[in-house]
Amino acid sequence: MNVGEIMTKDPACCTPDSGLQEVAKMMVDSDCGCIPVVDATDSKMPVGMITDRDITCRVVANGQNPLDLTAKDAMTTTVVSVTPDTSIEDCCDLMEESQIRRVAVVDENGACCGIIAQADIAANLSDTKTAEVVQEVSKGAAS
Repeated sequence: MNVGEIMTKDPACCTPDSGLQEVAKMMVDSDCGCIPVVDATDSKMPVGMITDRDITCRVVANGQNPLDLTAKDAMTTTVVSVTPDTSIEDCCDLMEESQIRRVAVVDENGACCGIIAQADIAANLSDTKTAEVVQEVSKGAAS
């Protein structure tokens, strides 16, 4: 099984200049907690990821007004990516090694074409593999 078979295709994306309120609305509209940040809406080259937790911990918890800030102010600038042809096993290994819950999926041009999350793994793989991924990814959060 490959990433392309279970990824969320064409995820909502924002740019670094997108307002945090707009990003939060995208999360609500897409029923997700993570939005890929791309350089521009036409090229869609990933430059970061922003999660609901990023907004809460990096902005709100520090007493900043999210209405005054953009995705650039809260996003994670490290982007881990795979292609649709990457095996699920390799993707899971990458998630475990990088201790991340979501991975951007890029096409042959490097443009964001999808996202794969722990939830996708849980919905499509064995309970044993899902437990392994969750356990390994969570090790970093516990330390």
